Amino acid sequence: MESLTGETQKKRVCYFFDSDIGGFHYGPGHPMKPTRVRMCHALVMNYGLYKKMEIFRAKPASKREMTQFHSDEYIDFLNRVTPSNMKSFVKQQHKFNVWDDCPIFDGLFDYCSISAGGSMEGAARLSRDKCDIAINWAGGLHHAKKGEASGFCYVNDIVLGILELLRYHQRVLYIDIDVHHGDGVEEAFYTTDRVMTCSFHKYGEFFPGTGELRDVGVQKGKYHAMNFPLRDGISDENYKSVFEPVITKVIETFDPSAIVLQCGTDSLSGDKLGSFNLSMKGHANCVKFVKSFNRPLLLVGGGGYTMRNVSRAWAYETGLAVGVELGPEIPVNEYYEYFGPEYQLNVKPSNADDLNTRTYLDRVKRIIFDNLRHMGGPPSVQMQDIPSLPHDEDMDDDDDDELIPPDVRRHRRLLDSRRQADGELSDSDDEGEGGRRNHKSDRDSDEKLGTGMVGILAAGPTSAHAGPSGQTTVERILSSKMDVDEQED
Repeated sequence: MESLTGETQKKRVCYFFDSDIGGFHYGPGHPMKPTRVRMCHALVMNYGLYKKMEIFRAKPASKREMTQFHSDEYIDFLNRVTPSNMKSFVKQQHKFNVWDDCPIFDGLFDYCSISAGGSMEGAARLSRDKCDIAINWAGGLHHAKKGEASGFCYVNDIVLGILELLRYHQRVLYIDIDVHHGDGVEEAFYTTDRVMTCSFHKYGEFFPGTGELRDVGVQKGKYHAMNFPLRDGISDENYKSVFEPVITKVIETFDPSAIVLQCGTDSLSGDKLGSFNLSMKGHANCVKFVKSFNRPLLLVGGGGYTMRNVSRAWAYETGLAVGVELGPEIPVNEYYEYFGPEYQLNVKPSNADDLNTRTYLDRVKRIIFDNLRHMGGPPSVQMQDIPSLPHDEDMDDDDDDELIPPDVRRHRRLLDSRRQADGELSDSDDEGEGGRRNHKSDRDSDEKLGTGMVGILAAGPTSAHAGPSGQTTVERILSSKMDVDEQED
């Protein structure tokens, strides 16, 4: 690992991971494989990133927490349906779109709870200034609607996380770099000016069929939805040429006090369902750029169906979050054979043609800038008393273990939450990480050595809806202020 140049200050990073996530499986042949999150975690651990951040296993989201956005009937269905009793829920399966792309599998509700819990707790820690960046790669399921599943997504952890942020923050910016349009999040906040949604996605004969340039929001939310439709094969250079100026202008105009970045990796070159041509570093540049604005930042996962590339990108972006650039050699880990034959971290672009001409990109960018001028600056929000929710007591509980007697065993949560300061490695701890830092014999005197404490599926136009329809629940909340391991094909 090498420290990033130009880093003015280290960020406090909270990283959420639940080992159970890798045990869920959508079914044979399904492109969504939750194992990718566990593969990413293996890289994070074997690169040594755990020493630079706090690691948490979030409390799974409850039914009550999920119904802050989703309908009671839909969440109750997800909680009750199983592969063994699904024949009794045929009518509900069609009503809630839980079939085909969004199948019923063992542990479905638990899977949704883990994903949503990580994003909600990450948002809660950001709001309480317990970290600067929160990461939940098991999240980012941006297609789920208020009362139905869509595009492999059942519970919209992003909407739930944003609702948590809105309890403390006046304005929240949502940015989506998945190859698919972030329709579920846009739809949820289409009528409010407290959340601005920005999506960069492929448009035209592509799931979910929404997200055209003219979709800008309605009512109070007019001009608070921004869509940048892109064509096949976009390169790193062209993506950067539109992403950075647009996001800069959005932040200047909207002035958010917190940002959520959906890092779907199906926009990478070589993805099984995507059609963009971004390299790993081109994709990661978005994370680095958004981080540079120094706002509370929630990073979540999303799409990504070539598992070895998903895990590469998210591990590299985890490194950027903590202020380091990972080396090119993949460290030995339990999924090492997946990264052969080159065993390199990078995802390289292909020689695919970029159908996004400079004229087209400039024209779309100009229209978006015109829309931003119509916004008229950030809306003023009169903040009220913050409503209390069940998880508040857990968030307010101090994790400091200074008062624990030295002969008492620490809880694993406390050990995981300790970070290692730069330059704090002892002689033995640095072995295997690029060479020992202290080459003196361990028989030298303590006075000479000195010691240090070491802390620990389909990509076609299959959308059934063209416009927002699920804003009522979110609007009510706002007004009250409130896989199993398997080798890839």
